[in-house]
Amino acid sequence: MSTYPLYCVCKELPGVKEALEKNDQAGAAEKIQEYLEKKDKIPLNIGITGESGAGKSTFINAFRGVDNRDEQAAPTGIVETTMEITQYPHPNYPNVLFWDLPGIGTTNFPADEYLKLVEFEKFDFFVIISDTRFRENDVKLAQEIQKMEKKFYFVRSKIDNDVNAEKRSQRDFSLEGSLGKIKENCIEGLETGGIKSPKVFLVSSFDLHLYDFPCLQKTLEKELPAHKRDALLFSMPNINMEIINKKKEAFQAQIKWYSVGSAAVAGVPIPWLSVGVDLTLMVKAVTDYEVGFGLNESSLERLSSTAGVPYDELCAVLQSPLAAEKITTDLILKVLSHFTGTTALMAAEEGSRFIPIFGLPVAMSLSFATTYRALSLFLNMLADDAQRVFKKALGLNPSV
Repeated sequence: MSTYPLYCVCKELPGVKEALEKNDQAGAAEKIQEYLEKKDKIPLNIGITGESGAGKSTFINAFRGVDNRDEQAAPTGIVETTMEITQYPHPNYPNVLFWDLPGIGTTNFPADEYLKLVEFEKFDFFVIISDTRFRENDVKLAQEIQKMEKKFYFVRSKIDNDVNAEKRSQRDFSLEGSLGKIKENCIEGLETGGIKSPKVFLVSSFDLHLYDFPCLQKTLEKELPAHKRDALLFSMPNINMEIINKKKEAFQAQIKWYSVGSAAVAGVPIPWLSVGVDLTLMVKAVTDYEVGFGLNESSLERLSSTAGVPYDELCAVLQSPLAAEKITTDLILKVLSHFTGTTALMAAEEGSRFIPIFGLPVAMSLSFATTYRALSLFLNMLADDAQRVFKKALGLNPSV
């Protein structure tokens, strides 16, 4: 066997390939660890603004998967509750910050000084929210943001209220027709104000899986810089199966780095070092999966509150022994013990290290294969559980 898989993957990451070519496996492993830690800390700053009562705080809470009554929630109310710039970190991803900004044109934030006062430079994009029609100040703000070459998106909030009102007042109600009329009116108003081809999304913060929020998610993902897309994706609530599958794909793409890190350490001639590092890497990766899919205890409790489904009922559909548990090396070993092929690879890896000349290259290849196989198994288990929980939260049959 050879270390060919390592060199193929490591071309993508500066410093790792060079370290392996110098036979510096420890240096390569350190570079990979730095890369994985850096990815977890990429900042994403989202500015949310609009006039008082438009639903900014409720939108922030929904995006973060937090109930309005939760102690971590942005305060909501029928009067303006945002009197100063306030940040709300995502409960699972503190690098993703939602900034609740006062409405433009308020006493402390006059329109002509607004962007300067809110320090617009730090935001990756803005969401401008209105629960009726977009007004002159919204247009002014969008024009100023446009001048600064920042992205902005219009969200027409509380769309569920409009739909319910239309149902009660119209004899021949058409959901598609009503939504189309609301969006058309918003676009016409913004174009009249001078905004060219405005992007308007109809959203209900209480039902993110309905209406245009999935479209907003896709648009944000498409228009964000590539290195920030995972930060957005993992912070997204599981509003549909597509989001869950995208998270799975993103996690799957990272497995190669954990596997290369594992293989690099296997090349260091210290007995049992590789097994210990493999388990540590697996704990980190599986913890990321559990949190990213919203299957850790705190995320399930928040989902129970927002979806109105008892926590025990959500847990009842879980099949993986990893979900809703604290991920430890003991738990990883316990789960691995049920997969004889993987544990055999781990044993073969450690034994091969003592074969003269060819031992370490063989151990490195086995370590790569072991870690890749184990993490892929864990990822599939947790992704399947995420789908079951999503269906249960919506009142669907989790087994279908």
